[in-house]
Amino acid sequence: MALLEEFEQQGIWLFRYRSSIPLFILIIGAGLFFYTKYYSPDAFFYYSFRMQYELLCVLVSLFGLIIRIYTVGHTPKNTSGRNTKTQVAETLNSSGIYSIVRHPLYLGNFFMWLGPAMITGNLWFCIAFCLFYWIYYERIMFAEEQFLRNKFGDTYLNWSKDVPAFIPKMKNFRKSELPFNWKKIMIKEKNGLAAIFIIFTFMDVVGEMISGSQAYNYILIYLCTASILYYLLMRFLRSYTKFFQSVYK
Repeated sequence: MALLEEFEQQGIWLFRYRSSIPLFILIIGAGLFFYTKYYSPDAFFYYSFRMQYELLCVLVSLFGLIIRIYTVGHTPKNTSGRNTKTQVAETLNSSGIYSIVRHPLYLGNFFMWLGPAMITGNLWFCIAFCLFYWIYYERIMFAEEQFLRNKFGDTYLNWSKDVPAFIPKMKNFRKSELPFNWKKIMIKEKNGLAAIFIIFTFMDVVGEMISGSQAYNYILIYLCTASILYYLLMRFLRSYTKFFQSVYK
């Protein structure tokens, strides 16, 4: 099999599991974090300003979520989004954030995962994460672009010529042609919001318990509780009301 087809097949396979495979990296990072907490809790370079650094890591992840929110809020129906079975795209979105970067959702995902990688306080792990993300998502982006190129032809090629794949080119920005859909954000990105605070709160609480301390970051605990309640409320509104009916039409 030629490399072109091999990369595409790898990308198609990775696309299906793009939400679960990075969890292995998270588990490795958590293990490294807890190991250091147990054997040398004062080895972290941010030991003297731990809570501030934890909040910085949370902000990095939230920055990624904001990128996703802006992207998803202006995305037309019938696009891949969180779909994992196959590529979907009925239209080619080239305005808004798609006027400055071709894969904004993957850019957002990068920062969302970078936050938990940073919390380990291990520079080599952060570098390894960046390399893994690059190799992993490069295949997915390749397969996605092959799909779009085959479907939209010259329209896709003309758009992609001056729009970078991953690092935004801000001077290209053109206002989105689609209105922002808050209901879509409320129901589609609730998982990401809750996941961010659950991950950081879990690592903070368990890490403090392992090191024999009770200096929990209560700000994280409060925000985690609020995000879980928000998640449950959105699930309730979706299941028992017609509030989000327009999102799924």
